[in-house]
Amino acid sequence: MIEVVRAGACVACDICIKVCPTDVFERGADGVPVIARQPDCQTCFMCEANCPTDALYVAPLSGPAPAGSPQADQAALEEAGAFGAYRELIGWGGGRTPGSRLDRNHVFTAMLERGGP
Repeated sequence: MIEVVRAGACVACDICIKVCPTDVFERGADGVPVIARQPDCQTCFMCEANCPTDALYVAPLSGPAPAGSPQADQAALEEAGAFGAYRELIGWGGGRTPGSRLDRNHVFTAMLERGGP
């Protein structure tokens, strides 16, 4: 479930607002999206995956993080390197290896090496 929007990292591009299938965000007065309808979050990670500055954190939880949880603590998440970790895992973002290139399936890898099917 979406837990954190790092205002300092956000560039107010509105991509998270546009890609969210359940309309969880609203644009704040300062241009930074705010989590307006957290209970509607489906934990699909679309907002985090598409954020060009790794300003969002979606906790891998089906409900809101409990009070005091490190899953909702921006400082703890920054210290743990959680911002951008999902995008890195799937290979999205500049300087990252696309997830398909990390696949170890021998058939798929062989197809890539010879240039396609």
